[in-house]
Amino acid sequence: MSLMSSKKSTFTKKYCMAMATTLTIGLALLGAHAQSTPAQATTRPKLAEEQFKNIKALKGIPAEQIIPAMQFMTASLGVECEYCHVRQGKEMAFDKDDKKPKVAARKMIQMMFAINKDNFEGKREVTCFSCHRGAADPVGTPIVATEDAAPESAGENKAGTAPALPTADQLFDKYLAASGGADAVQKISSRVEKGTLTGFGSQHIPVDVYGKALDKRISVMHLSGGDSVTGFDGHSGWLSVPGRPPHIMNAEENFGARMDADLHFAVEVKSFYAKWVVAPGEKIGGRETTQVVGRNGGQLPLKLYFDSQSGLLLRLIRYSETPLGRLPTQIDYSDYREADGVKVPYRWSLARPGNRFSIQVDELHQNVPVDDAKFTLPPTPPPPLPDQKPAAH
Repeated sequence: MSLMSSKKSTFTKKYCMAMATTLTIGLALLGAHAQSTPAQATTRPKLAEEQFKNIKALKGIPAEQIIPAMQFMTASLGVECEYCHVRQGKEMAFDKDDKKPKVAARKMIQMMFAINKDNFEGKREVTCFSCHRGAADPVGTPIVATEDAAPESAGENKAGTAPALPTADQLFDKYLAASGGADAVQKISSRVEKGTLTGFGSQHIPVDVYGKALDKRISVMHLSGGDSVTGFDGHSGWLSVPGRPPHIMNAEENFGARMDADLHFAVEVKSFYAKWVVAPGEKIGGRETTQVVGRNGGQLPLKLYFDSQSGLLLRLIRYSETPLGRLPTQIDYSDYREADGVKVPYRWSLARPGNRFSIQVDELHQNVPVDDAKFTLPPTPPPPLPDQKPAAH
């Protein structure tokens, strides 16, 4: 990955990273993924050292995990790609070892692996973020208190004072009722939204989103250089930007994209996980919430925050696994309005380490015809002609 040389290219990179996330994180896989074609399902996925040059500390991991690992490190240290990597003109020479931070990063990765192996039975308890906390140089000295600690209120923190929490079933039932009820939700067969994306330096970009049952969704961001498209056809998803081969989503990205595409989410979310654990939430937009966490053996958790009064979903947090740690994707839902008997959020905000954007829906139509052809993976663009330069990363 690289720090773009112009404001426009920086915006394009950050958008692609973010959309790949929503739609899962995949966010930001474009930089190096665009250098390769996706592995066929019937063949063994390429390893990192088979696809990229000069791989040392991360040998043996799937090639598609290299960019998520880089994302985790940049988020953990609060840096951009050029902190470790060498720029040559408009391109990045990722294989060069000229910079000391890259050499140090390899040693730190090996140290982290050793700590977890020797002290935590190989479980990943320590990550880059454990020490760096968003800073290139870890803080080794405790911070001096700037004010006296507030005294405990009488009776505070005593056992038995916390209000009883609803069960997971009660939360899901209340959410479904607040959304309009099962019959109304299941009558929605399609949804077409037009709106504006705001983010990446206060840019305002037109966005179209098309959804169709069952589990089909495509979002089109109209950039000045062409459309950036994130799609899910009910089985698999992809992300494409002008002049690049489409990035094919992996299993984790597909799981997130399927949730985003589910027009009947309020009916079906309860079945996504075998076990749900309820806990006190936090204030979101001034509203009290109750949290419920879904857990399946061997599957990443899903956190949902429901408005304690209305029952509507205010926040969803899901995760993607990288070789170095988990990356969170947070989606906040607000501005709920009634449309055809169901409550729909007209605004959602997506945030993950390094970027954030919001989409405000200006126009919404449901149960209208949507051609299945919209959800078809676009063809790979032809290679540039000999006298043409490839698009900059």
